[in-house]
Amino acid sequence: MIGRLKGTLLEKQAPRLLLDVNGVCYEIDAPMTTFYELPAVGSAVILHTHFVVREDAQLLYGFLRESDRSLFRTLIKISGVGPKLALAILSGMSADEFVGCVQGGDSAALTRVPGVGKKTAERLVVEMRDRVKDWQGVSLSPDAVSTAGEPAADALKDAISALVALGYKPQEASRMVNAVESEGLASEDVIRLALRAVVK
Repeated sequence: MIGRLKGTLLEKQAPRLLLDVNGVCYEIDAPMTTFYELPAVGSAVILHTHFVVREDAQLLYGFLRESDRSLFRTLIKISGVGPKLALAILSGMSADEFVGCVQGGDSAALTRVPGVGKKTAERLVVEMRDRVKDWQGVSLSPDAVSTAGEPAADALKDAISALVALGYKPQEASRMVNAVESEGLASEDVIRLALRAVVK
């Protein structure tokens, strides 16, 4: 089991990043809530990880906060929720927002996440309520907007690709990205604004 990795961030291509740990490079999928807070490429970073071994693949998921990984692990124990859907949920809203939806019984907000239908949302509310009743997470909604100097077209293209990887249809992802004021923003910021607009 790979529980934590400390290394140099080599690439950020949401929702996947590449981490160099003493010459061994790990491909790691991360929710957008983690991407928003990642340092610049070339910086050192520590990620809490969850390792999944399947018949056809070995997958590594990374989180900046232990609380995010804990919620991810709780989510994938729910019937019908796999790692991909759990990643989409934690990309569409922060851990605190998700817990707030569960505790408030707001299944409608959960259906705005791609892949979460009405029945899945209702099941999440019912089955997660007891599991998150003692939740003491940390707010994961950074308001600082970083400009990474990406050319506008590349940032938009990367944002659309990331949304498609999170489960949105290409046409829908394109519409979401084009609906936000994206001039001068890095792709992570465009994704954050697009996801916030959907979840509201």
